[in-house]
Amino acid sequence: MVTIQFDHVGKLYRLGTVGTGTLSHDLNRWWKTRILHQEDPYLKIGETNDRATHGHSDYVWALKDISFNVEQGDVVGIIGKNGAGKSTLLKLLSQITTPTTGTIRARGRIGSLLEVGTGFHPEMTGRENIYMNGAIMGMTRHEITCKLDEIIDFAGVARYIDTPVKRYSSGMTVRLGFAVAAFMEPEILVVDEVLAVGDAEFQKKAIGKMQDVSKGEGRTVLFVSHNMAAVRSLCTRSIVIKNGNIDFDGQTEAAISHYLRFTDVSKRNLIKSHIRWTKDYLHIDKIEVNGTDQDYSIVKSSQTILPIRIEGWIDIDMQTDLIVLFKTTHGSTLATLAEGYYKGKAIGLKKGRFVIERNVVLPQYMCYGDYVLDIIMKQPSSEYQMGARQSVMLHVEEKANTYGKALNNLQCGLLGLDTVII
Repeated sequence: MVTIQFDHVGKLYRLGTVGTGTLSHDLNRWWKTRILHQEDPYLKIGETNDRATHGHSDYVWALKDISFNVEQGDVVGIIGKNGAGKSTLLKLLSQITTPTTGTIRARGRIGSLLEVGTGFHPEMTGRENIYMNGAIMGMTRHEITCKLDEIIDFAGVARYIDTPVKRYSSGMTVRLGFAVAAFMEPEILVVDEVLAVGDAEFQKKAIGKMQDVSKGEGRTVLFVSHNMAAVRSLCTRSIVIKNGNIDFDGQTEAAISHYLRFTDVSKRNLIKSHIRWTKDYLHIDKIEVNGTDQDYSIVKSSQTILPIRIEGWIDIDMQTDLIVLFKTTHGSTLATLAEGYYKGKAIGLKKGRFVIERNVVLPQYMCYGDYVLDIIMKQPSSEYQMGARQSVMLHVEEKANTYGKALNNLQCGLLGLDTVII
């Protein structure tokens, strides 16, 4: 039975100021839409939602012509780059905003967890927020009371349950929010990237709960995440959103491969553009991997060394450790370079411009396929200074394999990588 149906759904936003920009246009819009019941004349022209380009129109389609069905009990992953339209799709389904075009049909109650603290009142305690959220979802006080202990136990915030939510950490807020959404037994559970805020233990619990909800109770789950390992373990079907359009809809393995290989590679970006956080005193000008600053590179069959170069400048003297994580396209870490951690080889940098160069010895186990790199700078045994997650995809060509098997952390453990001076 179809639980969710998107029928040619589009959502168009105006960039910049709210309204049409002039009083005469606002009046014209009101006359056309409210009095004559015609289509909004200022929503006809819109450009593709490509955040990397400036464009020529003040209107962009966050989503355009989205059509798909979800059967009862399905767990569907929604993946795509930041700004692709994933969260907009979930907000439309959750009725936080309305579509510009098309219709959305959903059977049953929807439980949404879209942002940290969604639906929580900061001045109310955790217990009070549970009752308030349950009431909003149409449950009686008795029904909420029957599930209260389960919710508190799953969230792991028993000690703080009678403390105002404003004093919770972001992780505690997510724990309680997810527990409320999952245990209120909605027919449709909508979960955005918020689980990334939780620790590894809670993420494992949350994914297990979503599996139980879908398989054991026949409820439908829509799951947005950049964690490909979580999507792979939870979802049998995934939809790739690109610039507001459906770019791929199919089995999760094929969707992840399509997303990593085509969505990211067909339009290459600078490695530097993948930096998600950095300290104020640290400024990165350029990152090169394998001789290029582009986020896709081919490793030749005879290649044994992967050169990495980082250029930038700092406002202070500092010590840093260059950490490079080699991962599968599903997010599992296979090998790591962290010489400052396991060899005490911290990099000393003086105030001003700097260049970090390392020649990483590639694992002997690495064979044909795609690999993803995380590039991180971290003060030894202390704070993180820069992080560029999933910043590079390496495509390794067919090559002789000394051990006759692929790089696999279950077979050979987490490999520690070395560097050499050339």
